[in-house]
Amino acid sequence: MLNTAMRIKAGLIGFGRMGQMYGEEMSKDPRWDIAYVCDPSPASQRAAARLFPRARILTDEQAIFDDDSVQAVGLFALADSRYTQIRKAVSARKHILAEKPVADSIEKEWEVVRLVEESGLIATVNLYLRNAWYHHAIKQFIDEGEIGEPAILRICHMTPGLAPGEGHEYEGPAFHDCGMHYVDIARWYAGSDYKTWHAQGLRMWDYKDPWWLQCHGTFANGIVYDITQGFVYGQLSQQQTHNTYTDIIGTKGIVRMTHDFKTAVVDLHGVRRTLRLEKPYGGKNLDKLCSLMADSVLSGRRDPRLPQMRDSAIASQYAWTFLDDARRHDLPAIGNLQTLEEIRERRRHMTNGYGLLRHEKP
Repeated sequence: MLNTAMRIKAGLIGFGRMGQMYGEEMSKDPRWDIAYVCDPSPASQRAAARLFPRARILTDEQAIFDDDSVQAVGLFALADSRYTQIRKAVSARKHILAEKPVADSIEKEWEVVRLVEESGLIATVNLYLRNAWYHHAIKQFIDEGEIGEPAILRICHMTPGLAPGEGHEYEGPAFHDCGMHYVDIARWYAGSDYKTWHAQGLRMWDYKDPWWLQCHGTFANGIVYDITQGFVYGQLSQQQTHNTYTDIIGTKGIVRMTHDFKTAVVDLHGVRRTLRLEKPYGGKNLDKLCSLMADSVLSGRRDPRLPQMRDSAIASQYAWTFLDDARRHDLPAIGNLQTLEEIRERRRHMTNGYGLLRHEKP
């Protein structure tokens, strides 16, 4: 048992799919003392009580903010709740671990950035690719000069994934809810801001929003990019599959990564070394994020590897910008809503697949 001075008393707000994933990782780390869990769903409350039997299970979040002994909050409910919760956390002087996006509009996201940066509190957001071992291995190889100057950056993430209507109401269409991760990691690699863009989208199954989008353009430093994201990849295939990669072409060599959600494979073709790395994929890396957050809170020094709210706001803003750009061009619709309902019905009963919703336990 750790000394209480070595533990962080925290309250979690939102214990659905993502909240439970955070909770499971925090329960394994003795530095986290989860004192409160707040969620209106009876099924989520039961899940919280099973995982944290000594925690107070609430439906009113205010008790968490009113408890002066609570040092940190985890904000894992929908995006439309986070702006108010972050304001409360800043006012109550509590460190913040949040899901992305940090609010449900760009204006509120930038207000969140201002609030947390002026507060001096430790605040971070789940931009999970920044904690992935494979991206760090690639970045180190590039920084060592093995591929010369990075010139072309290609990122693709297409899976069956969440269907329209399965949780994107406040987080936005697929290219914002999921795609902002790839918008962020592309900018992280480039070390530069976006300069130009041209986006093409497709309204799959005649849904109101594009569920597939590709954007290409340039960064301010001249690196060119293309980003492709869509939860459209064989939704009704007998055996589901996916297509995901990072491919960076330099003036002298290349690096690339693929994964099957179990193992990630990195091929590094440099001027001095040729390497092939294979390690477990690592999922959303919430264990690393929660560990870095615990280190930072206990030491009082923010770990530079923690993503900042500003990073999230920038990625969110460009993801929305690319979606808006796609709507200015031809935005065809292929398929029909009947097929979409077949997809939703299949996914209600799937136990093995991509982006499955967690079924409530009795």
